[in-house]
Amino acid sequence: MNALNDKSSSAIVAVSDIDRARRFYSDILGLELNDEGMEGALVYKTGATYLVVYPSEFAGTNEANAVVWDCGPDIDAIVADLGAKGVTFERYEMEGVSYKDGVHDANGFKMVWFKDPDGNILHLNSA
Repeated sequence: MNALNDKSSSAIVAVSDIDRARRFYSDILGLELNDEGMEGALVYKTGATYLVVYPSEFAGTNEANAVVWDCGPDIDAIVADLGAKGVTFERYEMEGVSYKDGVHDANGFKMVWFKDPDGNILHLNSA
């Protein structure tokens, strides 16, 4: 039996407008397009994994995190860059967590949430 624990995985995000998504994921987030094809899907390489963006009538209906990036100590610089490009950050109230300039801070563990143009929730953390 093959176990999934030694298999690669990818994040997949549904969007309603693939051209608008390409501009957001390529230009705003700065991801490099690795491949495109299968029914208009865009494939971005992000670290050791892939992010697949594909057209769907169900785009933006997920109310939970769609993708998370572990940014380590670069998180503040990444957030500043995204903010300069017009990204609006979400603010969530959580006990014991402070919030400043788009960043939630839980005793040094930093978390950031923002949405793509379809409302998919994207998450950054300092892990």
